[in-house]
Amino acid sequence: MSPSLAASLAHPWRHRSLIQILTRREMAGRYRGSLFGSLWSLITPLLMLGVYTLVFGVVLPARWPGGADEGIGMVALRLFSGILMHGLLGESLNKAPTLVVSQPNYVNKVVFPLEVLGWINLLSALTHLAIALILLVLANGLWGTGFAAAQLALPLLVLPFAALLLGLTWLFAALGVYLRDLTQLVGPLVMITMFLGPVFFPRSAMPEALQPWLALNPITIPIEQLRRVVFEGRWPEWSVLAGYGLAALAIYLLGLWAFASLKKGFADVI
Repeated sequence: MSPSLAASLAHPWRHRSLIQILTRREMAGRYRGSLFGSLWSLITPLLMLGVYTLVFGVVLPARWPGGADEGIGMVALRLFSGILMHGLLGESLNKAPTLVVSQPNYVNKVVFPLEVLGWINLLSALTHLAIALILLVLANGLWGTGFAAAQLALPLLVLPFAALLLGLTWLFAALGVYLRDLTQLVGPLVMITMFLGPVFFPRSAMPEALQPWLALNPITIPIEQLRRVVFEGRWPEWSVLAGYGLAALAIYLLGLWAFASLKKGFADVI
């Protein structure tokens, strides 16, 4: 293991105070000057849930493919759960290519552990996801399929997904310094993951020949396991989650290695 990679692996613990302070600053800066401030992190998912219920329950009445006849509320909750997980991917990766180039002072003027930028970006997105997931569980518990002990496993579903996104964030952030066109490419790729993932439909609704390929989409397993836990009240498929976790760990290490290797030339380019 190279010294730079070894140092990068230890950086979350060594710079935990810095990560905490800058994450709070990022969250505060997002809502600075707004009327409701940080309440928007709760208002936004409430508005989203209301819109999905209206659109797919009243304007365009929909049924969940392959499922039992469900009310408009359950269809909206299922769609909402898929949007939430994809939203974490979108919020993390859309910012990734400009994560370093948008902070030239950290690169050129001070000695700064640039890897923490990835953590700040992820933790900010995870904060919003956590609030929305609590809302999802409460709404489903009160008006859907009810509460279940298996819902306590939700953090275990998010953890490998977060690790995968952090690895991709580092990779895109490092490449984005040298390849500025990456910013234009990531947006369409994020949209593709939405429409070729089980966001608006279950995997079983896809043609049978395409269903195995859907597993390559990074949001497929997290969304399917989330719906299993929240709406069916069943514990995650641990073997599936373990396999996804190993793949996420590999991408995490790849992204960290790429960032540690490429950051030596950031100052020359920026």
